[in-house]
Amino acid sequence: MCGIIGIVGREPVAGLLVESLKRLEYRGYDSAGVATLEAGSVLTRRRAEGKLRNLEIRLAKEPLTGLIGIGHTRWATHGAPTEANAHPHATARVAVVHNGIIENFRELRDELEAAGQRFSSETDTEVVAQLVDFHLARGESPAASVAATLKRLTGAFALAFLFPGHDDLVIGARRGSPLAVGWGEGEMYLGSDAIALAPFTDRIAYLEEGDWVEITRAGATIHDETDAVVERPIVVVSAAAFQVDRGSYRHFMAKEIHEQPEVVGHTLAHYLDLSESRIRLPIALPFDWAKLERLSIVACGTAYYAGLVAKYWFEQWARLPVEIDVASEFRYREPPLPKNGLALFVSQSGETADTLASLRYCKAEGQHTAAVVNVTTSTIARESEAIFPTLAGPEIGVASTKAFTCQLSVLASLAVSAGRARGVLSAEDERRLVRALGDLPGLMGRVLRLEPKIEKIAREISKAEDVLYLGRGSNYPIALEGALKLKEISYIHAEGYAAGELKHGPIALIDETMPVVVIAPHDKLFEKTISNMQEVAARGGKIILITDEKGATAASVPILETIVLPDMPAEVASIVYALPIQMLAYHAAVFMGTDVDQPRNLAKSVTVE
Repeated sequence: MCGIIGIVGREPVAGLLVESLKRLEYRGYDSAGVATLEAGSVLTRRRAEGKLRNLEIRLAKEPLTGLIGIGHTRWATHGAPTEANAHPHATARVAVVHNGIIENFRELRDELEAAGQRFSSETDTEVVAQLVDFHLARGESPAASVAATLKRLTGAFALAFLFPGHDDLVIGARRGSPLAVGWGEGEMYLGSDAIALAPFTDRIAYLEEGDWVEITRAGATIHDETDAVVERPIVVVSAAAFQVDRGSYRHFMAKEIHEQPEVVGHTLAHYLDLSESRIRLPIALPFDWAKLERLSIVACGTAYYAGLVAKYWFEQWARLPVEIDVASEFRYREPPLPKNGLALFVSQSGETADTLASLRYCKAEGQHTAAVVNVTTSTIARESEAIFPTLAGPEIGVASTKAFTCQLSVLASLAVSAGRARGVLSAEDERRLVRALGDLPGLMGRVLRLEPKIEKIAREISKAEDVLYLGRGSNYPIALEGALKLKEISYIHAEGYAAGELKHGPIALIDETMPVVVIAPHDKLFEKTISNMQEVAARGGKIILITDEKGATAASVPILETIVLPDMPAEVASIVYALPIQMLAYHAAVFMGTDVDQPRNLAKSVTVE
């Protein structure tokens, strides 16, 4: 969730770039840098480890006077947070700043090195600069070089490019990560969000998925992913919106759904070393995974379902027994706890009253304590031995979306760490799982492109009085979460069940009026789920199947609609499969005209019993 800013200006821009980057500090970062064109043509960079004040000290000693430039705050993903790995990355022909993850960087780097390109960093970002440079060296224009490069990249990203000798051009692009264009008087701007552009302009256009843009002092030319020139509406953003920006989305929940490729990538960067394909936890653990006898996970609502998914991971990858409970039951049940136990508390706000009370009980019982929280200054965070932040950023919509998938990303990373420490996972297992996790942002970006089809299906769901969600294994909690989301914001009665429990009661509800959402990637449990689908079909139930290409082909029962997701490793599929159930609930609620962001009777943080 790095920060990007670009300015095509009429006065020196280095100081303005830094001031804009300060407005993006909430995104988190561990290095920063700017690049400008000195004397209109000479590409010059200033980069520094750590906070922006270090960059400011560098600029005070070595000032830049260019009228055009790009800037960046980086959170390390590939390679340590050193000056050499800090952005902008550059060749003799181009500089680039990048937010996101380039999933196919290894293949591209091998290809480019074989073609004679020389790399100077450990980052995935440098392959973008080198690939654009490769095209520029063949005589292609900056725009043509960027367009060709974008077609080779896999992943979720936002990019900004600067070209020596082109003192009136910055090119930006987005796929999965947001990017906004700002209009000034004889000046133009590019930023990760409207907040970064607030000092300069209130006239903003938001790039849509797959867009790329050429900005000059005269304006902007926006292209879609086919390279066709398109128009995007320019909106006037109010001062209040610069504090909490909804962007071009109708609701905060929609924006937060679409932020997931970015924030999940940011969160995973905190826990994974993607260049080495291994776990890199941000803190020294105050406990030893290998000596734990039991893990107790305690949470409420959506966070509880995140913990329920994690139960599968910890037990399968680390062979660590897990007990999970909702905090309001746990605190009064007063369970006996083992001497060598860890209690893990999952909370978006870090202030949930029942979860906090459970934390205090576990501390009194001598448990190690750890918290997976989005607010690191919260009470739960302060009172826990170890803090594992989710880095989702502010979540305004009451119904949790991006906080949920960030929680899952942290919990999966911790489960892999535990598996390695307990000798259950091999080094190769770790590499495989870390690579699978690193691919999640790109997969999420591809799923978001299915929104038009999901919106159509949601219209059908919005007509129902009752909806059933079914899943097996780690997708059973996703079924529970899907039902909760629909209840929360559309007020349609919904229930989630383990698919194998269908014949133990819920099957009595099935008739031709009931939609049944089945979450079933083609994994080792798929055939079992098919038999449950046959039971639903025999009773006239309207099946909505969420699966992959192989599952869609193998499903031999009458289905109302199929949502086909990309292929992905079964171990991490539940994180990605959360997105379509969020979009189903969101669009159903929009069709019904409910207050999506502030549904009745609900609060974002439950700080009382």
